[in-house]
Amino acid sequence: MANFFEDNQDCKYYLEKWIDWEPLVRFTEYDFKAEDGFTSVEEAVEFYRDILHLVGKFSANEIAPRVEEIDASKHELRDGVVVAPEPVQQIFDGIKELDLHGMCLPRELGGMNCPLLIYYMNSELIGRAETAVMSHHSFHGGIAMAMLMYSILEGSTKYQVDPPKIVETRFADQIADIARGDAWGSMDITEPDAGSDMGALRCKGEQDADGNWYVTGQKIFITSGHGKYHFVVARTEKSKGDDSFEGLKGLSLFLVPAYEGNGVGDRKWLASIEGLEKKMGHHGSATVSAQFDRTPAMLVGQRGDGFKLMLLLMNTARIAVGFESLGLCESAYRLAKEYAAQRPSMGKMIDRHEMIAGYLEDMETDIQAIRALSVYAGYHEEMAQKLRMHLYAFVDEDAPERKELERKQKEHQQKSRAVTPLLKYFASESAVEIARRAIQIHGGVGYTTEYGAEKLMRDALVFPIYEGTSQIQSLMAMKDNLMRVMKQPQTFLREMASARTRSLTGRDEMSRRVAKVQFYCLDAIKHLIVKVAAAKVKDLRHRPMGSWWMKLSKDWDPKRDFAPAMLHAERLTILLTDKAIAEILLDQATRHPERREVLVRFLERAEPRAQYMHNVIT
Repeated sequence: MANFFEDNQDCKYYLEKWIDWEPLVRFTEYDFKAEDGFTSVEEAVEFYRDILHLVGKFSANEIAPRVEEIDASKHELRDGVVVAPEPVQQIFDGIKELDLHGMCLPRELGGMNCPLLIYYMNSELIGRAETAVMSHHSFHGGIAMAMLMYSILEGSTKYQVDPPKIVETRFADQIADIARGDAWGSMDITEPDAGSDMGALRCKGEQDADGNWYVTGQKIFITSGHGKYHFVVARTEKSKGDDSFEGLKGLSLFLVPAYEGNGVGDRKWLASIEGLEKKMGHHGSATVSAQFDRTPAMLVGQRGDGFKLMLLLMNTARIAVGFESLGLCESAYRLAKEYAAQRPSMGKMIDRHEMIAGYLEDMETDIQAIRALSVYAGYHEEMAQKLRMHLYAFVDEDAPERKELERKQKEHQQKSRAVTPLLKYFASESAVEIARRAIQIHGGVGYTTEYGAEKLMRDALVFPIYEGTSQIQSLMAMKDNLMRVMKQPQTFLREMASARTRSLTGRDEMSRRVAKVQFYCLDAIKHLIVKVAAAKVKDLRHRPMGSWWMKLSKDWDPKRDFAPAMLHAERLTILLTDKAIAEILLDQATRHPERREVLVRFLERAEPRAQYMHNVIT
C-alpha cells in the first residue's frame, strides 16, 4: 500500500537524524512531568513517526485517488451556506475520524500534543496529494492553536505547576469545537482595495457603553471563510493622515463567530457569506467574501495590537505554505519522473536524454533545498513559541534561569524571522517553476487535463500570492537585513571579513564554496547600504547640521530611506536564500557525510546564481 512518508528518504532523514528532538520534546511534554505524557524523547519520536506514517498512508490512499474528482467538483453557495462537494466532505470525514484536527493541541484540551513541526511535515504529505485539501485542513487545528497562543499572550490561560497542565484558557469551548471536527476558522484580512497594504483597512471594530465589541465591514478572498470562527483585523483607532504605517497602529484583532449553534438547520447567523470565488485552481477549498454588520466580537489582546498579533499568525501560516508548496513540488517531480521513465523518444526513454535528466535533477535539488529551509524555519519558530509559553507558565520573573531562557527564545525567534520570508518566497516560486517543468517534460499531453500536470500548475500559481505575495516577502527580507546592519555595523563587517577569509583559506572545499556564496550575499548588502546611506546624506543638505547625527545614527524610516534598495529586493532575497540553504546543508554534510552529495548539487546551482545576482545588484 502506498505511503507518502515511507517512500521519501529525504523527509525521513529529518525525523531520524537532523531534527534536535531533545529540547523540543521536553518543552512539548512539560519536561516529562505530566500525568499522562510520554516518559522519554525516544517514546515521543516513535509516536511522531506513527503519525507521519498514518498521514502518509491516508494521503496516498484516501486523498490522492480522488484528485481528479475534487478538481472537477465545486463548492456551492445555497441560501447563504457554502456546501462542500461530496469527495471533499468524505475526506474531511476521514480526517475527523483520525482525530487529526487536534494533532498539536495539548492533551488537556483533547489533543495529541504533537509538536507543530509534525503538523508542518504532515502538511507536505497532504499537500503532495491535494493542496486544496491541505489548505482547508490548515484552518482547523491551525486556528485552534492560534486561539491558544493568543490566550497565553494576553494572560487568559492559567497553568497548574504540579503536575503541569493547562487548567483554564479563554477560548476552551471554541478550541474543543474545532478539535472535534465540528467547526473551523479563518483569517479575515483582505478587503476591496486593501490587500497587502493593511494600513488601508476600513473594517471597523466598535465598543458600546457596556464594553461589548462589534465588527462592521466586508472581507474578501477568505480561504475557508465559510467556517464558524473568524479572526478579523478591524480598525478601532483613527489614523493620523494617510500614512499606511501610522494606519497599522489603529488596528485591533477580534475573534468573531459567524453563527451560533452547530447543525446547519439550527444555526443563527451573525455574519453573512456574500460570495464564493471561482478560481483557477484549488477547487477543493472554498474562498469567500463575508459581510459583518455590527456582528458581536471578542477583542483579542489589547486595542491597537491587531497588526502585531496577526503577524504572529501569518508567520506560522507562511511556514505552512512553504511545506504545502513543497508537497506540490514533490508531486510534480514524481509525476514528471515517472512519465519520463516510460516515454520513448529517439531510441531511448526521455529521462535518458541529457536535458531532461538535467531538468529532473534540478527539480530534485530544489525540493531538497526547500525541505532543508522548511524544517529549519519550522523548528526555530516552534522552539521560540514553546520557550515563550514556558516562560509565561512556569518561570518566575526573578528566577535565575529566566535570562538564559529569554536569550534562547530570542535567538530562535531571530532565526525563524530571518528565514520565513525566504522560505515563503523560494518555496512558492519554485512550486510554479517545478510544475511548469513537469508540463514541459510531458510535452503535448502535459497541456491536456488527462495526466494532471496542468492541474498542478493551476494550483501552484496561488502560492506566490496568498499569505503575503513574493514581493512583500522580498521587501521584508530586504528591510530586516538592512536594519540589522544599521544597528550592528561592526558585527556585519566582521561577518563579511570572515566570509571573505574562509572563501580563500578554508581547509574544506565545501566550506570555501559556501563561504563564497556568503560573501557574494554580504557584499551585495554592503553595496545597498552604501547606496542607501549616500541618498540619506544627500537629503541632509536640506536639514540643519545639528540634526545630522540623529538622522544618520537612529532616524531611519525603511519606507522612505530604503528606496534605492527596493529595486533589488527580489534579487537580494534570492541571494539570502542561497546563503541560508548553503549554510544548512553544510551543517548537515558536516554531521552526516551522506548529505555531502546534496550540498554539492545545490552549490553547483547556487554559486553561479549568487555571482550573477551579486553582479546585477552591484
